[in-house]
Amino acid sequence: MTYRTRTFGPGGCVPDLDAAWHAGWPSPKHDPAPEIQSHRAEEHTVIMRQNMSVNFEAPFLFLLFGNESALLIDTGATPEPEYFPLREVVDAHIADWLERHRRSDYRLIVAHTHGHGDHKAADGQFAGRPDTVVVGPDVEAVTEYYGFGDWPNGTREIDLGGRVVDVVPGPGHQMAATVFYDRWTRLLLTGDTFYPGRLYVQDWGAYVDTVDRLVAWCEEHPVSHLLGCHVEMSARPGKDYPRGSTYQPDEAALPMRVSQLTALQQALREIDGKPGIHRYDDFHVWYEVD
Repeated sequence: MTYRTRTFGPGGCVPDLDAAWHAGWPSPKHDPAPEIQSHRAEEHTVIMRQNMSVNFEAPFLFLLFGNESALLIDTGATPEPEYFPLREVVDAHIADWLERHRRSDYRLIVAHTHGHGDHKAADGQFAGRPDTVVVGPDVEAVTEYYGFGDWPNGTREIDLGGRVVDVVPGPGHQMAATVFYDRWTRLLLTGDTFYPGRLYVQDWGAYVDTVDRLVAWCEEHPVSHLLGCHVEMSARPGKDYPRGSTYQPDEAALPMRVSQLTALQQALREIDGKPGIHRYDDFHVWYEVD
């Protein structure tokens, strides 16, 4: 068989992020939309979202294809395949990609932006899947798999076969959080560290360091957009949807700009570790001290 090998060169590509994301339904049990919505941002990149009617968190997930491996980032908020058939959907995307590129031997890496339950719930669906590795969501598993010797310092790489993804430590929201930079699409996948919504801070000092680290990364690398894992803000500046909402008919766009990240950096300077809910146009910073 002749394999079609893609060259993921330094020129990168321009991903299509203009997706009309399904944002729930007035009556969740009558929602006609599928449990998972998929959008092909470009030939080798699929963005998925869990239906808000299945789980109000409605996390986004990312599937990146290289010549030798695919990388699935996060597994959503629901473990049961009958309610959230993630394995089935991912397998279908992989089968389609393999057919179009005339490949057979292929590996899947399942990784996480961090270890909270709405990002790892369906890990079990991939247990026993051939040619698959599931990276554990705790600090020990993350540092061991990627080879971090001095967490959270330095960065590491995942080579999917010509397509390289950088792994940047991102603790602060959660201790094992990681941010992924895809050199091909130039997307910075920020998990729950940065997205249009409520930015919950667990460790203030670590979070400030992470945001500074990401701003520096954007200054040193071409970043097309930043994509987090949720949308909780409405299109109206400063207005978020109540926690637990299962219908967000006028939500903000998922893609964020580097300028919005620098605005977060400035906001953290202003807040200066003061506990409370701090509201800004594109995000809210939630910091509570036990």
